[in-house]
Amino acid sequence: MEYQDFYQSQNYVNRELSWIDFNGRVLEEAMDPSNPLLERANFLGITQSNVDEFFMVRVASLHKLSAAHVTTTDASGMTPQEQLDAVNEKEHRMVEKRYRVYNEHLLPDLNQEDIKILPVSSLDDHDHEFAQRFFDDQLMPVLTPLADDVSRPFPFINNGSLNVAVKLTRDANSKQTTSQEILEGDQEVKGTIQEPHEVKNEKGDTEFATIRVPSNYQRLVKLPGKNHFLLIDDIIKNFMGALFPGYKILASGTFRVMRDMDLDVAEEDTSDLLRAVQHQLRAREHGQVMRLEIKREFDSWLEKHLTENMNVSEKAVYRVDGPVDLTFLKKLSSKVSGHNELRYQPFTPYQDPVLDMDHDIFAAIRQKDHLLQHPYESFQSVVNFIHQAAIDDSTLAIKMTLYRVSGNSPIIKYLGMAAQRGKQVTVLVEVKARFDEKNNVRWARRLERMGCHVIYGLAGLKTHCKLALVIRRDKDGIRRYMHLGTGNYNDVTANFYTDMGLLTCDYELGQDMTNLFNMLSGFARPSYFHKLHVSPDGIRKFINQKIDQQIAIAEDGNPAMICMKMNSLSDKQIIAHLYEAANAGVKIRLIVRGITCLRNDLPELHDNIEVHSIVGRFLEHSRIYYFIGNGHEEIYLASADMMTRNLNRRVEELYPVEEADAKAKAIQIFQDMWKDNVKARRLAGDDYVRIQRDGEQAFNCQQHFMEEAIAQEQTLKHKEKARKTNSSGVFETLTRHIPLLHLKRNEEDDHE
Repeated sequence: MEYQDFYQSQNYVNRELSWIDFNGRVLEEAMDPSNPLLERANFLGITQSNVDEFFMVRVASLHKLSAAHVTTTDASGMTPQEQLDAVNEKEHRMVEKRYRVYNEHLLPDLNQEDIKILPVSSLDDHDHEFAQRFFDDQLMPVLTPLADDVSRPFPFINNGSLNVAVKLTRDANSKQTTSQEILEGDQEVKGTIQEPHEVKNEKGDTEFATIRVPSNYQRLVKLPGKNHFLLIDDIIKNFMGALFPGYKILASGTFRVMRDMDLDVAEEDTSDLLRAVQHQLRAREHGQVMRLEIKREFDSWLEKHLTENMNVSEKAVYRVDGPVDLTFLKKLSSKVSGHNELRYQPFTPYQDPVLDMDHDIFAAIRQKDHLLQHPYESFQSVVNFIHQAAIDDSTLAIKMTLYRVSGNSPIIKYLGMAAQRGKQVTVLVEVKARFDEKNNVRWARRLERMGCHVIYGLAGLKTHCKLALVIRRDKDGIRRYMHLGTGNYNDVTANFYTDMGLLTCDYELGQDMTNLFNMLSGFARPSYFHKLHVSPDGIRKFINQKIDQQIAIAEDGNPAMICMKMNSLSDKQIIAHLYEAANAGVKIRLIVRGITCLRNDLPELHDNIEVHSIVGRFLEHSRIYYFIGNGHEEIYLASADMMTRNLNRRVEELYPVEEADAKAKAIQIFQDMWKDNVKARRLAGDDYVRIQRDGEQAFNCQQHFMEEAIAQEQTLKHKEKARKTNSSGVFETLTRHIPLLHLKRNEEDDHE
């Protein structure tokens, strides 16, 4: 094979621009007429929350690099400043598209269903009176206008909070305020007390104030008796004159800022990681403003006042054609009464009966491995695994990693229960899990109070692996039972994230898990693992070995294939190695939900790389690595994407699926995902396009998996019904014959 230099920058797509393209695919779902209307609204809200986090973390990181005059280029050859400029340019276009979808697609379709988001100014007398009462009774007592003058500096604007900026002037017709009208009690003050703004400005000059919209109120306010809604900030703007007696309001507008919220913990310089994280959580609230959102018709004087006081550049000002912050659309469905036809049909995951609390889960695992696919199969099986371990007298110890858990986690509850029952419980809680830091600190403290030994992660590394290890004393000796997953131990997100997990008691995997937990909790450094592959370094080394094996097979003239599914593909070395494999004749199929820095239009690839991206009802989150060659198939699951951070700076796990039934199931899952031609897009160069079916039958893999789960549930119910019928039949037969037997017995007695 002729050597090709695949490391040149033109062979790679910029990571940040690729992410914006992914968010564009989510936006497409908001326009897709095959999606129920209220779900389309939810998709539009998701695009907003996605971009908020993107600015708080990724754009913030670029800002810091640019401010430090870093000129190092990324894989695509762009400096941090060049990336910033390109991101802002592209995101400005995406904002325009987002609001076109809102104004031209979503609102008209909602109006047709008599679901309306109305301005207060359009209300009839009855609804206007309701809005007035809502302001007077609910809002007025909690609102606080904040002025900006010599005695009151420009107020701090919290990250992500909604605020109303107000431009006002003293009303020429208002009565001058006296000391007696201001001061309470029996204080005597001569003359007139000057307001602080009067010190700076003469009567008639322009003043500035801001009102923070209370975050503990829902943005959507429902009018009585119908699915008509007001925005709470619009209510405030219409009735806030009561907050400024003696003043005339000249202009007002809603605005919002997104700040640098990236956690920057100098882990090597701290002896207490938990305390350092808590300190940084407080510090980051005051991060630099990354984006200012205002309405297109926002008053120019107010805009200038905001940008000057918060040091916001022109490129970071986003003027929108509609309500600032569309995340309220994620709540619309829950607010609308009725209209179930405008929502997804409810779906209940399949619960395997051998993994419920009425059965011995450990006996089921001893019998065979169980591969779970969430949300189609219930995450409750994983919760039950921990629950049974907690209450089982044979359990000696439980070890677990937690990256993100729900706000009311049953797993936390059962881990605490296990500790209180005298079992050894060790939990690694990753306190650096982005935007879950506060939640995880709280859970870590609670677990400690319940008697668990808690590790707060490792210095310099995020622990992202998803592992649970239960050690039991069985009749035939000590045995390890494990759950290894691709996603978080979060019982809430498990309902809408697609993930996979393996319940097993494989001996060698058990040894590997023990060694890994010893590494996480102590100073152990295992010289090798039997079956588990662990980042940092281990997963990269393994994936490179598998790619090399496939290259060797292809160079021998035999068919070879690499199949991978992940959330993001951005590591330059892995991409270059895939290019090399494609050049050698290896067929490569990739399913990548989000960031894709690979191009598949290079002539040297010989059209051997196909890439799909699935965006649908559920968030694709599982990671699958599948290799085919020389008549042999190997499939692995992992917590890691092919990103540099996952391979170099995180503790991640990759594990084989080997037991025959579980392996066949995992392979079929990947193949079904690859067949999707409804919610999948295909990569064409550096852009994704819809798959053209060309007469093929439509196949939506997520819908297919739901239908399979429903069929399993129905089969289970039929079996249960048949069992009860058979039991009832036996009972009826017995009751029918018992009198006859009794009579026969009496007859025999008579003969005696």
